[in-house]
Amino acid sequence: MARRGGQVDLASLVDSVGAKSAVDRGRVVDGQFRADVPVAELVANPRNPRDSVGDLEQLASIRETQLQPATVVSRDAYLELFPDDEGLLGQAGWVVINGCRRLAASIHFGRPGLDVVVRDALAESRDTLLWAAISENLDRTDFDVIEEAKAVAQLVDQMGGVNKAARRLDRSPTWVSQRRVLLDLHPSLQEKLRAGDLAIRSARELARVPQEEQVLEWQRAQDESATSDGDDGEEVAPEEGGTPAPQSGKPEPTPEKAARALKRLGATPDTLAAALLEVFDSDDLAALVQQLASGVSRK
Repeated sequence: MARRGGQVDLASLVDSVGAKSAVDRGRVVDGQFRADVPVAELVANPRNPRDSVGDLEQLASIRETQLQPATVVSRDAYLELFPDDEGLLGQAGWVVINGCRRLAASIHFGRPGLDVVVRDALAESRDTLLWAAISENLDRTDFDVIEEAKAVAQLVDQMGGVNKAARRLDRSPTWVSQRRVLLDLHPSLQEKLRAGDLAIRSARELARVPQEEQVLEWQRAQDESATSDGDDGEEVAPEEGGTPAPQSGKPEPTPEKAARALKRLGATPDTLAAALLEVFDSDDLAALVQQLASGVSRK
């Protein structure tokens, strides 16, 4: 089940439990706490947006202590929404919606059971179930940006539009669109983005280039960056008694230069807003709004 680097594939987790489980088919009460449910009676959500559950060594303490119960829906409630997934559930009676990593860690470290809370209300619709699985992961530091993009795209497809998905996630439509476009990246560039070798802003720009040209475009940008930075990025020392040597690369931007450029272009608030939405991500825009509010209050 473990992959390179301690990563555990969710597909193998789904297959590894519940095959011969004898589950209590008693009355299901929404919100009910169930203590120490055998892991053989639990199965990871096949629709989990994560590609893997990551490095389980971080959850080694689950051998002795489970700090938070997992959230589950009953098998019947899940299959009402996704009848085609029946073969993926084995004989498990409960599908883990939030807590797939805890389930994986329990199996990995030999914990026999998990505390759970039954939330069949999450299975009132496909939209709600998918949102519940996605929302738990969006702000996790170990949920990589391509997994995030896949999850967001899945919700957009399910809900039938960017605006609906944005409202459900409590994010802006711009943020949702910026995440979805990352799936247009060449697979090799997606891996660089996952590894942190490619910035999200640069990735968004590359994603708008035809995929067959993206790698070449990225390599060209890397070459230009290396040229502008010099051979080793160190400052060139002046000759004795001389003036400092000019630095290579683009001049440092200043507010004055930016203001002159905007005046030359005749930028209006509408065109400026459209340009900023194209260049900046949601965090940058939030910081900009704060800076503008602060500047206005000082005038």
